Amino acid sequence: MSSQFPTYFVSHGGGPCFWMDWNPPDLFHGLKGFFEELPRRLPRRPSVIVVISAHWEEAVFTVQSTAKPVMIYDYSGFPPHTYKLQYPAKGDPALAERISALLNAQSIECRLDASRGYDHGVYVPLLIAFPQADVPVIQVSLRSDLSPAQHLRLGEALSPLREEDVLIVGSGFSYHNLRAIPDRTGVSEVFDKWLFESLCVSSPEERRERLLRWSEAPSARAAHPREEHLIPLMVCAGAAAGGACERVFSQKLPAWNIQTSCFEFR
Repeated sequence: MSSQFPTYFVSHGGGPCFWMDWNPPDLFHGLKGFFEELPRRLPRRPSVIVVISAHWEEAVFTVQSTAKPVMIYDYSGFPPHTYKLQYPAKGDPALAERISALLNAQSIECRLDASRGYDHGVYVPLLIAFPQADVPVIQVSLRSDLSPAQHLRLGEALSPLREEDVLIVGSGFSYHNLRAIPDRTGVSEVFDKWLFESLCVSSPEERRERLLRWSEAPSARAAHPREEHLIPLMVCAGAAAGGACERVFSQKLPAWNIQTSCFEFR
């Protein structure tokens, strides 16, 4: 059994998607099943989960050092019951300090935030994957310039945590163009094919080059007019240190016609 934990880039769905009555009713059924099975893919129980969410951006990388994070309901227009979801996982201020030290050692500017709560990029997937909320969770922000190179560097700096049973999750979406739902032109499928080839077929060196130049990919800007939901992938790829990648979930969402994928790096 590998001593290193895998890292995951996951598509976290739309808002509080797993607690909604959709038409069709199975819209997010497949993705929910993936999150339910995720713990069984791990070599053992994680000591901490570190999440890089598309829904937190700061001028410099910021590490959540809150001991008991509150909920941030950062979506709008959903039914009242979706604003009562709770995920009472504890934070880990000591690990937050260690993450800060890892980043400083690589000359990556960062700061701590002792008041940050959990946004829905954290609790929506984790309520399904780890419903007992008994594993501490820490968020690390995106940097607001959304630089692929700097987020790859962030992942590389976080890589030693994989030897400490820390599960690193990049929470975004493989396609994120809310103005083009349903996807009538197949843009999501074209971009998903490029993602698969870049992550799972290319050499580690070519993978890095492709990610650095992701905006030149076929249908890239049609799939991600703004890339905050893709950039968490860069952190996972950086933390993987050239390890193998597998597409562990792939589905075209019913009615929305959006090709959606999740990837595991080992």
